[in-house]
Amino acid sequence: MPLKQYGVLKGHPLGHLRDADDDHYQLLLKADTTLHRVAVNVLSASPNSPSIVLFQTTTSLPAEWRAKLQKLPEGYRALPSKAGGLALDYVRGGIVNVKKMVPVPPDAAGVDNDLKDKLEDAVVKAMSVAGSMIYAFGEKWGPELKRADQYFGFRPGNGIHDIHMNQGNSGKYAKDNGVYQDGALVISYPGDRWRAFFFAFQSQTFLTDDRGAPK
Repeated sequence: MPLKQYGVLKGHPLGHLRDADDDHYQLLLKADTTLHRVAVNVLSASPNSPSIVLFQTTTSLPAEWRAKLQKLPEGYRALPSKAGGLALDYVRGGIVNVKKMVPVPPDAAGVDNDLKDKLEDAVVKAMSVAGSMIYAFGEKWGPELKRADQYFGFRPGNGIHDIHMNQGNSGKYAKDNGVYQDGALVISYPGDRWRAFFFAFQSQTFLTDDRGAPK
């Protein structure tokens, strides 16, 4: 079964937590007056494959796709899982080159050599440059009316996760498979400058059928 609430969240970056937990990099976005948390996987919890996440980043994105993102209002927008729109598909969409995805550790000694370093560099820059915007593709949760966000404490809890490829899964995650529903983190800076981050797990395969299931 595909993701139930696939879409894109557009907002201004207000905060980040590098070490809130081992598996994720946490972001705080504000869209109009609503706060949202973005949980970006930097480590796989799958016990049957390497835990290091496959990663690709690029500053080159199709002009038509960028223009569509810029026209979006702030906040979350559900996306139809089909070609020709904003929905992402690592295998079919042409934006991601899966052959260039490489394993990158979540955290390591040194500078700019792990996923947290790369995310932190881009996010801190976005927080410091007025007019920057973050677009998070994945599955929405909330509003959680009875609880505050567990990391940033705002109420009601709102957010988006599954910021990674959402096809090619086997086992217990096979239920999430689908086409044109992949996650990503995209940052725009003033002057039409962009940076996109794409993530996949080594337990996933890029050889998928028209339902996103492994061939």
